Amino acid sequence: MIGLIILVIVCSITYSIEIIFGLGGTILMLPLLTWYFDAKTLVIYSVVPQIMVAAIGLYYSPRTVDRRFLSGMLLFAILGAAAGIAAFTHVSGGQFKILLGLAVLAAGIYLITAPQVFRIAPATGRALDVAAGFSQGLFGISGPVSMTRLLGTFTDKTIVRNAGFAFFLSLNIARGIFYWVTGSVDPMVVTMALVSMPALAAALLVANRLHFQLRQETFRRVAAWLIALGGISILLN
Repeated sequence: MIGLIILVIVCSITYSIEIIFGLGGTILMLPLLTWYFDAKTLVIYSVVPQIMVAAIGLYYSPRTVDRRFLSGMLLFAILGAAAGIAAFTHVSGGQFKILLGLAVLAAGIYLITAPQVFRIAPATGRALDVAAGFSQGLFGISGPVSMTRLLGTFTDKTIVRNAGFAFFLSLNIARGIFYWVTGSVDPMVVTMALVSMPALAAALLVANRLHFQLRQETFRRVAAWLIALGGISILLN
């Protein structure tokens, strides 16, 4: 019971951060809650708050998502996600986790020290799309990778955030279906979802309004730090 109460409190805070800045929910939640829940259970559960964040953020926001861009991003991410989901049931992914964590940490450090506006090459963007899909399928985390890609593609904070949400929503729906079909969703995950959803929805509706009050520079700076923190979180979990 205490674990579920802590789950509600932690997720309400961490996923409020995600709806404001476009990432951070799962990478902050995992190290805080692995003291009370199995890490694999948390990865499966994370589908629920991630879908809620994306759905609420997109519904209560201007329609800024470029569907053609999103389709291309998803096409390459699906290739990586298929491999990541397959690896989820067969391998630990230890070596990939170290490489991914170091790469994400390096990207975060670069974004922290880089100019406010920078551009990534198209080929690099596609490679990041594949890596984001793989990471999402294996660890339930794609935010640090995909947000690095989006920050190097767009300048407006809401366009960056909403493109990320549309991307996360698509991948998480697919991931949730996979978990359900393969029997990975056990009674504990269902209980965690049912207990946390009401409070989480209320927190997200309030936090979403704060996004539109942010300055562009603040958004990009905090997002960069969250990406670096994401790299550390991947390495430590």
